[in-house]
Amino acid sequence: MTLYVGRLPERVRRRRARWAVASAVVVVCVAVVGLVHTLGSAATPGPTPTAAQGLSPELEQRFAAAQAAAELAGVPLTLTSGWRSAAEQQAIVDDAVERYGSIEEARRWVLPPESSAHVQGTAIDVGPTEGALWLGEHGFELGLCRTYANEIWHFELLAEGADACPELHADSSSGW
Repeated sequence: MTLYVGRLPERVRRRRARWAVASAVVVVCVAVVGLVHTLGSAATPGPTPTAAQGLSPELEQRFAAAQAAAELAGVPLTLTSGWRSAAEQQAIVDDAVERYGSIEEARRWVLPPESSAHVQGTAIDVGPTEGALWLGEHGFELGLCRTYANEIWHFELLAEGADACPELHADSSSGW
């Protein structure tokens, strides 16, 4: 650990100032998303949810905060996939078997509906690559963790009370 005597270097002060601003924006975004979710929950049910609408409220809030922080850092961060129905997840499994030529290889990339965090609304895939890499670096601070070493785009909620993201699984095959 480096101990500074006197004034911190300019780059450290600038970085801390950026993070202070980003943190304030995150807090505001989380509050706004929470308010919108609360107001929206009183509405009558609408059409089938989209990927973002089917997410758990906590994941939805954390991702909104991550997007705001990424934007402040000048990094694009988008939701490429979120909630999926069991039928959609099964279709992805079937496509993976066809694409990779075997169920064993497909298992490295996709889980069945009964095991998928996407079906539960507790997982998201993000893009573009720059945004996924940024979230991989900053996700813990925002309550989001990468789950699989072979999928830089897949994130799930940090467990309540956890002080670190869990160790990455090599791939999704352990979830079968």
